[in-house]
Amino acid sequence: MPGLDLVEASTFGAEQGDFDSALLTSRDGRHWVARLPRNERAEAEQSADRVALRALSAGVRTRLHFSVSTFAGQTPINGTRAVVYEFVYGSKVPLGGLDAAHATSVGRAIAAIHALPTSFVADAGLPVLTPIECLRASITVMDRAAGTGVVPPALLARWEAATEDSKLWQFQPTVINGSLAADSLLFAGSEVTGVIGWHELRVGDPARDLFWLLGAHAESVPEIGFDTYNEVRGGADRQIRQRAMLYAELELAKWLLHGTELHDTEIVDDAVEMLNALVDNVHNDVMNPLSAQTMPIIGIDEVEAMLERSERAV
Repeated sequence: MPGLDLVEASTFGAEQGDFDSALLTSRDGRHWVARLPRNERAEAEQSADRVALRALSAGVRTRLHFSVSTFAGQTPINGTRAVVYEFVYGSKVPLGGLDAAHATSVGRAIAAIHALPTSFVADAGLPVLTPIECLRASITVMDRAAGTGVVPPALLARWEAATEDSKLWQFQPTVINGSLAADSLLFAGSEVTGVIGWHELRVGDPARDLFWLLGAHAESVPEIGFDTYNEVRGGADRQIRQRAMLYAELELAKWLLHGTELHDTEIVDDAVEMLNALVDNVHNDVMNPLSAQTMPIIGIDEVEAMLERSERAV
């Protein structure tokens, strides 16, 4: 970064994680974040994030009412690369801390992402998925989970019914962040000021950016978030909440597969326990396609936290 004159550096973020991070302050008062991946998975994520940030050109960013970080520079360190980004201002709010005002802003922010033109994603060579491809990806997760022999049959029947409901998969693919979660959003008060983590940027199912809201502790948060999103987007995708619920439930299947791949009996047992609890919560609906009346049933924030802990151990 030619001309960069640093006057201060400090650790940034959690001590444990996929990255070593530092907050840098330049003489002109600007802030930057330097991140060094700790493992191959983080290295791949960082590379994908750089491609996505470059695809998000200045023209594309003018369509967003919040900030997105910018790649600023890099340097080789110990066989990998430390990457410097412009700092995005704002505070993170845990999923359990979101309220109605946050949910309204989140719905608007996600709608803004989904309103971006799909052409820039294709031009950057990033994935462009059709509804059929999104469906096949879900079926693949189901089939692999079924192959473990520990998924309750009632859940498999419920998920299969959802994948066989053609109306559920009639949607217009949009630009999606692809890995959106509460940890991706930065707030000033209740307003979203920034979105970070773009390594899964693609054209795909908009429900993928919304399913995590179903794990909010306050029942009003998912409802307000989805309602605001649909209002901004015009409500054309009538089945988006049903698909979001399916994706939320399949997170437990992914957690099971994660434990199976690592041969970690603790993770597998935990996943089985949650799958059985899921059956208890949806027993009145297991033989029917997921419906708009289905209420939030799992804490996605807890699942993501477990995934994060396990991935750090890989």
